[in-house]
Amino acid sequence: MTGKVPSFSPSSTVSSYLSGYVALCLALQVHRLASAQFTVTGPDHPVIASLGGEAVLPCHLSPRMSAENMEVRWFQSKYSAVVHLYKDGQDQYEEQMAEYQQRTEFLKDDITSGSVSLRIRNIQPSDEGPYKCRFQSSVTYEEAVLELQVADLGSAPAISVEGHQDRGIRVVCRSSGWYPEPKAQWRDLQGQLLPSASENISQEADGLFQTEIAIVLREESNQKVSCCVRNPRLDQERESAIYVTELFFPQVNPWMVALGVILAVLLPLAGYCFWRQHRAKEALRSEMKTQRAEYEAVKELGLTRARRYAVDVTLDPDTANPWLVLSEDRKCVSDGHTRQDLPNNPERFDPCVCVLGAEGFAGGRRYWEVEVGDKPEWALGVCRESVNREGWVTHTPEDGYWAMWLWYGEYKASTDPPTPLPVRVRPGRVGIFLDYEAGEVSFYNVTDRSHLITFTGTYSGTLRPYFCPGPNSGGENVAPLIISPVPAQAGGNLGP
Repeated sequence: MTGKVPSFSPSSTVSSYLSGYVALCLALQVHRLASAQFTVTGPDHPVIASLGGEAVLPCHLSPRMSAENMEVRWFQSKYSAVVHLYKDGQDQYEEQMAEYQQRTEFLKDDITSGSVSLRIRNIQPSDEGPYKCRFQSSVTYEEAVLELQVADLGSAPAISVEGHQDRGIRVVCRSSGWYPEPKAQWRDLQGQLLPSASENISQEADGLFQTEIAIVLREESNQKVSCCVRNPRLDQERESAIYVTELFFPQVNPWMVALGVILAVLLPLAGYCFWRQHRAKEALRSEMKTQRAEYEAVKELGLTRARRYAVDVTLDPDTANPWLVLSEDRKCVSDGHTRQDLPNNPERFDPCVCVLGAEGFAGGRRYWEVEVGDKPEWALGVCRESVNREGWVTHTPEDGYWAMWLWYGEYKASTDPPTPLPVRVRPGRVGIFLDYEAGEVSFYNVTDRSHLITFTGTYSGTLRPYFCPGPNSGGENVAPLIISPVPAQAGGNLGP
């Protein structure tokens, strides 16, 4: 039997083995690349940070894996705009942008799980915008985009009365230091929005925004309004209120109205009544000159009127706290550094470090001024003669106190809660005006002749001036509160 031997080709065998080897290598490489795949994830909402504060921008790998040997790069619009770089197991600062130097910190406590964060300190408006967090291994890289938003509240609104306009009073509200652009509104006592006369929002050199909004108040409309400035990004606001008394509004002179009627009747008879017409014109010119002067002095109207009721006020030593030192003429009071041995009478304040005026007022209008100078803390006002003198009390109208104070650099009125006061110029002297029958206690900044606040209510019994000079410092006596004489040109007391 003969058999057939199959043919065998060495070259075909080698080619077959080589093809199989190449296929195996490609399969292993594909498997290695597949095993190195990952994604980078950041927060799904913007990170909001306050000006001057800190921001933490987190991102992590999915699935969880160690990033110790990876390069982690934080940058903004361009790859080369490096905010922070982690490479070769440590932070690298050679490529970092100058504006971020000494302000960043790479948080890597959980880097073995692929979770890291970047902390940015002393946040500035220019830090706002998108950031990219990029992880790069030896074979691939992925990145995520995060959004940083900057926000901050500005100053408490400062409200001022700035003249007559459209038969009313123009009131202006200003506030600065906001980011981003704020929203400003006027509201009445019920919280209803009021139309503004003008509004201006501008950006300052440091990137923050300031706003100025005005309203014209008329005597028949709301005389107590509030200015509200809101940060829409934080959904927070600051608010201040003002009460404009009838003293500020232009007054209608009945004689002028009658004169206008008479002139309207007599004008057709000008030839017959020439001398009367001439006389009326002179009177009208004089009245217009007087009104023009009142318009120019609108900021001084309230203070000028109040000063006409100036009275002589002295301090009552029987009410003074033992820590207080009174001058011989009883016009000055300061906080001493030792407690005096004084009779323990029921009229004396203790432990509250304050003193009352010797004069009591049960009616009429009274005005006095107190020199506060550059004192860092003080309180002034009026209180009921019957207030409790022992123990700590809450100095509010409900407890019989109508006062304002400077404390920790802030001017506030003694309401519950305290009301911030819009003080544009630091007062070196403060004026207090009591209108007993009208139920008003008004405070004035004599330095710039501006009105600070007016308390309204109903009074009964005797009211007395109230003084608190503030604590001493370093064992030395602080500057005293001084009851100052009102200038003679302000006018004397015209009676109640």
